Amino acid sequence: MVTEFLANARAALLRERAPGGYWLGELSPSALSTATAIFALKSSGNPAFAPLVQAGSDWLIANQNPDGGWGDTPLSFSNISTTCLCWAALGDDNPLSVERARGWIRASAGTLEPAPLAKVIADRYGKDRTFSVPILTMLALAGKLGPDPWTLVPQLPFELAALPFWFFRIVQLPVVSYALPALIAIGQVKHWHRPTWNPLFRIPRWLAKDRTLRKLRAIQPGTGGYLEATPLTAFVAMSLIGAGHGDHAVVAESLRFLVQSMRSDGSWPIDTDLTTWVTTLAINALGEVESSAAVRTWLLKQQYREVHPFTRAAPGGWAWTDLPGGVPDADDTAGALLALKHLGEPDDTALSAATAAVEWLLDLQNRDGGIPTFCKGWTGLPFDRSSNDLTAHALRAWFAWRDQLPSKLRTRIDRSAARGLGYLANTQRPDGAWAPLWFGNQHGADIENLTYGTSRVLRLGSALPKDCFDRGFAWLRANQNPDGGWGGRAGTPSSIEETALALDALAELPLGEPGRRGIEYLRIATRDGTHFPPSPIGFYFANLWYYEKLYPQIFTVAALQRCESVALLT
Repeated sequence: MVTEFLANARAALLRERAPGGYWLGELSPSALSTATAIFALKSSGNPAFAPLVQAGSDWLIANQNPDGGWGDTPLSFSNISTTCLCWAALGDDNPLSVERARGWIRASAGTLEPAPLAKVIADRYGKDRTFSVPILTMLALAGKLGPDPWTLVPQLPFELAALPFWFFRIVQLPVVSYALPALIAIGQVKHWHRPTWNPLFRIPRWLAKDRTLRKLRAIQPGTGGYLEATPLTAFVAMSLIGAGHGDHAVVAESLRFLVQSMRSDGSWPIDTDLTTWVTTLAINALGEVESSAAVRTWLLKQQYREVHPFTRAAPGGWAWTDLPGGVPDADDTAGALLALKHLGEPDDTALSAATAAVEWLLDLQNRDGGIPTFCKGWTGLPFDRSSNDLTAHALRAWFAWRDQLPSKLRTRIDRSAARGLGYLANTQRPDGAWAPLWFGNQHGADIENLTYGTSRVLRLGSALPKDCFDRGFAWLRANQNPDGGWGGRAGTPSSIEETALALDALAELPLGEPGRRGIEYLRIATRDGTHFPPSPIGFYFANLWYYEKLYPQIFTVAALQRCESVALLT
């Protein structure tokens, strides 16, 4: 029965392959993305966009939660940021839906008064202004922050974007490394509406306007979408329109991206796709795939061979997508390295690519021994700091390729691996768990997904210090739910994704009865490997949630393959 379960799950995952041999996946529709997209299109004043705005508005109304708010996805709990953006986007044309939204905001924030509401939004993100300032900007543009809204929108120092890139690390920008387009566009709209009286800032900003706009255009990808992300691109468009630059090429290209990325149901996803990421995950789950040479050729083409114009990342990394708006990052680079090991004996081309990628990851390592997402030492803000899940992934990639690399590089790997393992030992919690950076669980009060973080670190197996491994292993076993599955931690609802991730890690050792109960949970939840409903366990951009169609399939196959290797599938 269980062997048939694995066969069904593998077949389901293989059916999802695109004709080119890779996987496209499908990101969840997003209320947040839809709200920002229709507001940007509406702001353009172009009547040709009216049907798209109406379709997006209809989708928002149809997917409003029963409590009157919106979550980031149709499966997400209502939150203050997304609900405020939907409230702003719908305007006054949908009175019933808007009034329900106002009621939710009033109940959640305690008020609809502009100043306290702005404080609630800002407090949600702390010192990281990557997302709070864009939200407040859209509310200001929509007339939702009172008669003098720009006093409530912090000024982003867009003039700094005119300086050399290396300078950003020194000044410690209030936004993360990938948010340069927002820094420029949103900084300009605030300056347009309410410039500072201080000449020390006002004059440099006036002088930097055109230069930073040229930089914004220079880093815009061919698709028009910054990071291939709807919210970031929409924020850029609406801000430039609001700053009197509605006829700028950046706006035209951003709007083109928004039009082309709208889905047939009237919604927008958070990103165009995660093609490279889900492809490497699928390859690593399956262990081997047909037409591996063709897939390897495709994967090698996605490696960045030049300095990235956006983050100035060195050559050698991979992004999450094969589209031009992607940015090389640690998780996708590690995933690609591991996938290349499954795609046949490496030839000279693959070995050269792996060498460059290993060096890229080594150069990314922070002083604390951990691995950040995009840029070394940029700031201490979320997504630029070291993290457990990325560090463990990088270590696995280094170990996978170590013995095929030159001796000098092996020495670097050994030294960096020791530092990385030390980082993981230092960040393990007293109860044995590790918290991740890029995945959360909406059912926990702190939204941390300790199952994800702990399972990813435990995949290092015997490379971890034994005490660390034993305590992490014990934590995962102790946090299994009574139904046999796992959530983000004990007491949170079990999901296919988290149960599969836990089993994948626990298969480092024969698990016995807990393993059989976990497999049985997966078997029932997936209808013997034929049905894979997703859960919103993914988030990025500071509490921006999504789910991916392929995650439950990929994680289930990975878990069952691993369990089979330790004879749990008997």
